[in-house]
Amino acid sequence: MAKTKTMLACSSCRQQVPQWVGRCPGCGAWGTIEEAAGPRSSGGSPPTRVSLVGAQAPVDEGRVTSGFAGIDRVLGGGLVPASVVLLAGEPGIGKSTLLLHLLGHLSSAEHPTLLVSGEESHAQVAARARRLGIDDRGIEFAPGRDLEHVVQLAREARPFLLAVDSIQTIRDTAGTQMPGGVSQVRTCTDALVGLAKAEGIAVVLTGHVTKDGDLAGPRALEHAVDAVMTFDGDPRSGLRVLSGGKNRFGAEGESAWFEMGGEGLREIDPTALLVSGDRVAGAATALPQAGRRALAVEVQALVGPADGPGRRQATGLDPRRFQLVAAVLDRAAGIPLGRAELFGASSGGVRIDDPACDLAVAAALASAATGTPPPAGAAFVGEVALTGLVRPVPAVAQRFAAARAAGCSVVFATEGVPTTVQGLRIMPVRHVREAVSWASPGVTGASRPPSA
Repeated sequence: MAKTKTMLACSSCRQQVPQWVGRCPGCGAWGTIEEAAGPRSSGGSPPTRVSLVGAQAPVDEGRVTSGFAGIDRVLGGGLVPASVVLLAGEPGIGKSTLLLHLLGHLSSAEHPTLLVSGEESHAQVAARARRLGIDDRGIEFAPGRDLEHVVQLAREARPFLLAVDSIQTIRDTAGTQMPGGVSQVRTCTDALVGLAKAEGIAVVLTGHVTKDGDLAGPRALEHAVDAVMTFDGDPRSGLRVLSGGKNRFGAEGESAWFEMGGEGLREIDPTALLVSGDRVAGAATALPQAGRRALAVEVQALVGPADGPGRRQATGLDPRRFQLVAAVLDRAAGIPLGRAELFGASSGGVRIDDPACDLAVAAALASAATGTPPPAGAAFVGEVALTGLVRPVPAVAQRFAAARAAGCSVVFATEGVPTTVQGLRIMPVRHVREAVSWASPGVTGASRPPSA
């Protein structure tokens, strides 16, 4: 029989503390620290130590394709039995639609699936499936809000995939918190992880997150699940991006692109949407890395006069790097931006935080400031230092391939990269001045604003 001891824990998040405190250090709640009985020792023998040398290789994971090449790539090759995947995103972004498409593909491949929804009724889910043209004959549905009922249904049905939409609506009746609280979400997730490992059932959980990723998003559950996928995009547009975070069965950082339309989600190649191909002032092509893939994305800039201190506003770009590149252009390249109002954006609402896009941002700003379009078919890749030097970036081969796929013919890149690439002309540059030399005629004779 296990020995017990008295310990202090938070009744909200179950955080243990060595002594009583007024505020829980885990969830920040006041007056929730109380005594609780817990196991002290199992009394069994300790585990034995073994060497990793000579250990048998793991057996085949038995991955099952999802029907979407992009989802399979993000997951590392497909769904793994007995794995738990968290699909996180803001409310209304399309998580339930993506989940229903996934279930439809699996059921068409004769893999039994079970959808447990605490947000929508049977009629609502069936109506959406008909509207999207999904064959739902192989998808079983069950309303579920109680954790005990969900686990019991899954053990009886034994599907290949259990989809829970969403984890915030599931509650443990033994708990005291309302559904959606940190303690309830963690307790329910832990029980579903145990179900997946014990029964060999793959589980996909949807979780609503705020813009900061609070509560049921990756910040609260990434330690418990096997993989985290984030589904985001601009709700006003049809572009959606599925990004991979933590992944115990594959590489992190992969992404897949979808377009939301009247018939649901359709996987797309984003190149045609993210690069217009028009040679206009204020637009340059960047080559950011997304996991093991590279993309061609159009970076746009607008430069306007300012009576006082100029504003700096960036959408889809790292605002700190945007301001850094603007300052380097002003001081090291002689392009007067110090007292101008600067606006930057990435096409399609794509968020870019790759330092390799600094050179494209510089080209867009120089083009907007001088009214000179970049060279036809040009792309830019390189990190800009405070001194104006262009630093090398990794994965140049993938970036060059993305430029070629987008129809680019010239790439401005740092020195040291291969200069002979099929279908591309590489322009090596050492300083940002060389990368924007095509804009110098518009700068020559331009007067710099007086310093304050």
